[in-house]
Amino acid sequence: MADGVKRRKLEMTRREALTAAAGATLLTLSTGLSVGQARAAAPYLGASYPTHYRFRLGGFEITTIMDARAMIDGPWPIVGEDQPQEKMEALMRENLLPPARFRPGFTPTVVNTGKELILFDTGNGDDGFVPRPDGGWLAAQLGPAGFKPEDFDVVVLTHCHPDHVGGLLEGGKPLFPNARTVIGAKEFDFWRSDVALSADKESNDYNSAVLFRSHVAPLDEKLTRIKPGDSVAPGIEAVAAFGHTPGHLAFHLESEGKQLLLWADCAHHEVASLARPDWHALFDMDKEQGAETRRKIYAMAASERLPVVGYHMSFPSVGFVEKQGSGYRWVPVTYQLDL
Repeated sequence: MADGVKRRKLEMTRREALTAAAGATLLTLSTGLSVGQARAAAPYLGASYPTHYRFRLGGFEITTIMDARAMIDGPWPIVGEDQPQEKMEALMRENLLPPARFRPGFTPTVVNTGKELILFDTGNGDDGFVPRPDGGWLAAQLGPAGFKPEDFDVVVLTHCHPDHVGGLLEGGKPLFPNARTVIGAKEFDFWRSDVALSADKESNDYNSAVLFRSHVAPLDEKLTRIKPGDSVAPGIEAVAAFGHTPGHLAFHLESEGKQLLLWADCAHHEVASLARPDWHALFDMDKEQGAETRRKIYAMAASERLPVVGYHMSFPSVGFVEKQGSGYRWVPVTYQLDL
């Protein structure tokens, strides 16, 4: 019996060797390479990523567009400026993220209602938080996303920070020549005053005030001022989200029973902002009111299970909010909105 087993093993070994030899012959014939000869290395193609994302919301069609893709220091102190840096870095490690570098989203959103084409925020343009070449991409990305600047009927400004209004102008001229501009009345009145111009000239407040005068104020004849509860168009209603800026607005969208919350800058990081809504945000002009707004907005999104577009969430900047302990968790969209 032992001799039989040995013969079978020997036969199997011969078969395996013949199979390997046949494979090597085929490889040589098909590729011109002999066994052991290296294939020429293919060139690296570089990173590839989508720059727009589109889905239906009842009778609305929603498109988010990437305006910047810069990797920057943070999220501390952009989030958690009142906390030790070590606490933020620990939170990032717990969530499998780099402790001191992140890539925030910068995401203008287009809503086609079927009657009007509406843009929410205009990105960085030439003069925003992330200027060209690392940001200010909206003008160049409109075409690939299927739009032309002259097609827009309405441009809505959630607030007047440079990464939201910088794209209003292109080459010194209005990028959206046929659109009326909608802005919160409280927001407009604050930036029109001289209060922010008294800030440190290196501060975001001062830069915002300067950009307001060059980009927003000249549009006064085409400006519509709104307050919380007002409608931009049927099914699109302004929601108070004060604190980040004095008149910062979010927007609730509803069409054919489908709902969505566009919360603008109610979060600056999808982990840190939601896990600790009480932590101060560097760019919030009223720290305590900003924290209270986050708690209120996150609670609404979670309890009503609303899909959310968050301007600074990782692209495509669409997801859901789930209650988790004393805070919340961001759940990026997968196929929920395709149903």
